[in-house]
Amino acid sequence: MRAVVTRVDTAAVTVDGAVVGEIGRGLLALVGVGRDDDAARARDLARKVHELRVFPTDDGARSASDLGLPVLVVSQFTLYGDTRKGRRPSWTEAAPGEVAEPLVEEVVAELRRRGATVATGVFGALMSVSSVNDGPMTLLLEV
Repeated sequence: MRAVVTRVDTAAVTVDGAVVGEIGRGLLALVGVGRDDDAARARDLARKVHELRVFPTDDGARSASDLGLPVLVVSQFTLYGDTRKGRRPSWTEAAPGEVAEPLVEEVVAELRRRGATVATGVFGALMSVSSVNDGPMTLLLEV
């Protein structure tokens, strides 16, 4: 599994003109699922996102978990786009929707089990994602 995680001041997801998920200060996690991923990897990714120490404080860097900050999770199969050959991405490494959707849901469930407030996009929908990046601080996580 892969996630592009951005520290944000605010972030929101809109589908068909309606906001379906939004947060204030916290993390925006764009989550991609690969063909070989499973529930254990989904839980590992959730843990990494929640415990990622990217928020500066007077006494060092803290995580969303430490500070009680929310996470906005948005499914993003395009994280598995392969552009090494030509100009057209290949999606062969991305998991099909019926495999990916429950694993993205497992990431969300694990974050919630860990006590995080989680907002989400809508799996498979055409979404508009907006964010005000803080820093900017953006990392690629892989498990």
